[in-house]
Amino acid sequence: MTSQSQGIQQLLQAEKRAKDKLEEAKKRKGKRLKQAKEEATAEIDHYRLQREKEFRNKETNVMGSQGNFSAKIEEQTTEAIRNLTSSYHRNMESMMKKLLSTVCDISPEIHPNFRPVV
Repeated sequence: MTSQSQGIQQLLQAEKRAKDKLEEAKKRKGKRLKQAKEEATAEIDHYRLQREKEFRNKETNVMGSQGNFSAKIEEQTTEAIRNLTSSYHRNMESMMKKLLSTVCDISPEIHPNFRPVV
C-alpha cells in the first residue's frame, strides 16, 4: 500500500511540476506577445511620423507656405485700405459740394409731360 501511495504522490508531484511548467510557458508567451505588441506599436508610430513628414514636404512644395499666403493677403489688404482712405480724403470736399448743390440749388420747372387741364 505504501508503494501505491508513493506512486500516487509521485504522480501528484509530476502533475504539479507539469502545471508549473505550463503556467511558466503561458507567462513567457504573454510576455512575448506584450513585447511584440510594443515593438509593432513603436514601428507603426515611426512609420506614421515618416509618412507625415513626407506629406508635409510635398504639401509645402506643391502649395507653398501658408504663412506666406497670409502675409501677402495682409499686405494687400493694408494697401487697399490705404488707397481707399487717401481717395476718401482727396474727394470728400468736392463730393460734399456736389451733394449740397444738388440738394440746395433747386430750379423749379414744369415737367415735359405735364398737360394743363382746360
